[in-house]
Amino acid sequence: MSNHTSSLRHLLSRRIIVFASTILAWLFIARSTSTSAGSEVFSDVTEAAGITWQQFSGESPDRFLIETMGGGVAFLDFDGDGLLDIFLVNGGETPHRKSATPVKNALYRNLGNGRFEEVAAKAGVDQISFYGMGVAVADYDNDGFPDLYVTGFPASALFHNNHNGTFTDVTDTAHVKNNGVWAASAAWFDYDRDGKLDLVVTNYVHFSFDSPKKCEVNGVRSYCEQVAYKGMPLTLYHNNGNRTFTDVSSSAGFDKLVGRALGVVAIDVNHDGWIDLFVARDASPNLLLINRKNGKFTDTAVDAEVAYDSAGMAKSGMGVDAADVNGDGFADFLVTNFNDQYHSFFVGSSDFPYRDRTVASRLAAYTKPFVGWGAKFIDYDNDGNLDILLVNGHINEAIEATRDDVKYKQPPLLLRNDSKGAFQNVRDQGGPVFQSGYLGRGLAVGDFDNDGDVDAVITCLNSRPILLRNNTGQFNTWIGFDLQGRNSNRDAIGAQLTVSSGAKMLVRFIVGGSSYLSSSDKRVLFGLGASNQLATLDVDIRWPSGMMQHVSGLKSNQYHKIVEADPTQKYKPSGAQRH
Repeated sequence: MSNHTSSLRHLLSRRIIVFASTILAWLFIARSTSTSAGSEVFSDVTEAAGITWQQFSGESPDRFLIETMGGGVAFLDFDGDGLLDIFLVNGGETPHRKSATPVKNALYRNLGNGRFEEVAAKAGVDQISFYGMGVAVADYDNDGFPDLYVTGFPASALFHNNHNGTFTDVTDTAHVKNNGVWAASAAWFDYDRDGKLDLVVTNYVHFSFDSPKKCEVNGVRSYCEQVAYKGMPLTLYHNNGNRTFTDVSSSAGFDKLVGRALGVVAIDVNHDGWIDLFVARDASPNLLLINRKNGKFTDTAVDAEVAYDSAGMAKSGMGVDAADVNGDGFADFLVTNFNDQYHSFFVGSSDFPYRDRTVASRLAAYTKPFVGWGAKFIDYDNDGNLDILLVNGHINEAIEATRDDVKYKQPPLLLRNDSKGAFQNVRDQGGPVFQSGYLGRGLAVGDFDNDGDVDAVITCLNSRPILLRNNTGQFNTWIGFDLQGRNSNRDAIGAQLTVSSGAKMLVRFIVGGSSYLSSSDKRVLFGLGASNQLATLDVDIRWPSGMMQHVSGLKSNQYHKIVEADPTQKYKPSGAQRH
């Protein structure tokens, strides 16, 4: 009897295992098939993740412009467990609009099962003493843990990571308060190649809660245009290496760059091994600041033809990103602007000027009715071509009383690269989020579930954020890199990576800043297409220090941690240099 029972149990167990395996295989095939057939690329997993925090703008009858502008967000692994967490910057109260509950930032710790736990108070980053705007994440003291710089008005704050899940506000001792200024975005980058990250802050306009400006649309109190406010210069802080900084804005020439600056991205534009800056400015000419290797920068935006539009007018630049979209090794730029101006797409080469591909790429047709903010180049389907993710949302609700084609709440845009110099709006395949309206602002991207494709988080005015999980990219082959500088800054900001995939050369950069008020995953993903062959790959890395490093025999479909090699090797520049 016992042997018979044992045999039955064994048979039943085998059948259960076979049945379960069949079901799992069927689910995998069904998911793979449905994804490849064009089902939603991104799923809104905000609620499932347990994210309930909401942004508070302090929207008031005074119509302070700052009420329309906030919403920074960052992906970062603050506790070093290999999982990306999420930090969200709140706005603040205004004289005639108080919050029913304390206005607090949020820090969501990734639990690794699709769920997040809010730990901002425990970590010591929930409260700031000013109106919050954006966040820049980096390991500024090279101790192996990411730190937070939070921008806002009339001050900013630096939080040092204590390695134990908590942060300490070190703003005053570090001398980076940026006091009395409305700061927008910020970017960490090593402009003097000493291995320590410096900090650039984009300051927006002269502003005060004591003197609200009064404007009307059809007799209704509305927000004044940005041109009613005088612009500000940039701030540049030099890292002294002892956890303090020195304001070198004047010696760098930044004090003369007066304008309404918002987005910033740091990248080596001219292949000389020194990191440069692109600054998106609002009704002020954009800046392309070339590093002169002596602590100074020269604005070359006019020569590069990225300062103005074709009619010689400054657009309303908000967000910016940089990447090599066409595989020539040179940085291309994406800039978000106001409705009717089109978001801009500038393609670089070995010489100035840049080519304005806004119309030819179809970006003009897709973005005419939108007010753009966050922007990132991403390869969402891992086919090797960089696509575009854009966040939109108007500032004036009254716009719908005067325009039928421009909405107050606007959808984000997912634009697929057709590999021929143009983009396709994949709204119908993107998911329900891309068919709905939001007051979108910040955008950060990163692989929060470590499955090899790019996810995203979007912030919205007076609402909760949107966490988007990528359902598509993991079905193509990919390879990921997590770089650690040794002679370079530990985050390797400024590095260039090159992978050859068949006949295609793929180039990716680790940039400082980018998007709008936000900070993204610093790991680098290369999509390799639909090939199922897991052949080994090689990567060439140009580190921020200037050293070249070749690493071979790397397996696909996994992340690789690469530490900068012997710093005594000499950098040998390759390709054309732009001066």
